[in-house]
Amino acid sequence: MLDVIGLTPDEERLYRCLVQLTTARVGELAERLGRPRADILAQLDTLRGKGLVPPVGPDPDAPLRPLAPDVPLGEALLRRQEALESARAAVTQLTEEYRAGMRRHDAAHLVEVVTGARALRERLRDLQNGARSEVLWFCRANPLAMAGQENVEEFDALARGVRYRAIYEREMLLEPGALADVEQGVRAGEQARVLDRLPVRLAIVDGRTAVCPLVPERGSGEPTAAVIGRSQLLDALLALFESHWLMATPVSSSAAPVEDRAGGGYRPDAEEVRLLSLFVAGVPDKSIASQLGVSRRTVQRRLADLMTVAGVDTRPGLAYQAARRGWL
Repeated sequence: MLDVIGLTPDEERLYRCLVQLTTARVGELAERLGRPRADILAQLDTLRGKGLVPPVGPDPDAPLRPLAPDVPLGEALLRRQEALESARAAVTQLTEEYRAGMRRHDAAHLVEVVTGARALRERLRDLQNGARSEVLWFCRANPLAMAGQENVEEFDALARGVRYRAIYEREMLLEPGALADVEQGVRAGEQARVLDRLPVRLAIVDGRTAVCPLVPERGSGEPTAAVIGRSQLLDALLALFESHWLMATPVSSSAAPVEDRAGGGYRPDAEEVRLLSLFVAGVPDKSIASQLGVSRRTVQRRLADLMTVAGVDTRPGLAYQAARRGWL
């Protein structure tokens, strides 16, 4: 135990034996410890040097008495503590140097650039195949690398329990078949919302990797995107998503059962749910008609009927009541 302050196990046993006997000759110590007399003499000299045994007197075989350990061992302990403090300071400095070096290294590897639609598509697929908890999307019209119907990895991930939250730009829902694709994802478990405008295209996997195009829209060349690892930049993108998620309008599956939470008892049918989803998302009547395969006049008539059921006479009032009654 005392080897940390310079006392070997054999020296400690010899000193403890002398303390227990209070006084003893060399031969008695050798017999008690079962060691050669020469070894005992050598270790007694070492203990004298450490201030634990008095100097040799006129009679070398005179009985020995131990000296109190607090002063000599206390000094050794103090020196050890000072050495440990110096070592601790050195470790702290070395740790700071290490972190600074890693920061310089990580800064150079923080962002990976992926060029080309095929390479970007494969990277998005790989990230989703490796997802464990959650995937976040900002989906805008005219995708750069992967259309919604091509993203079969989403359904595999949803099946194994990965959470998907996607925000769709309103313009995207104007594309033929877009609403049906969104509803298919919602039926599989995706949480979908709609906003009038999104600032960027974005995908974030498990809160640790983000993919974001480096150019705002498709140019004449191949699309280029940044793959961003854990960093303050990624934290900012996560905050950007969450702020837009709070503002976005939920999209419901037309196949999902709908109840009137406000107590009116009315339950919109599947077509009315689709109509309300597009209406609340701000899609124009003409585009809603195209998506639903009906005339613009039919859209206006159905909205008027829903306003009557909701007890309002304005379209903003219908949007409010649709949310309040849980129709979406």
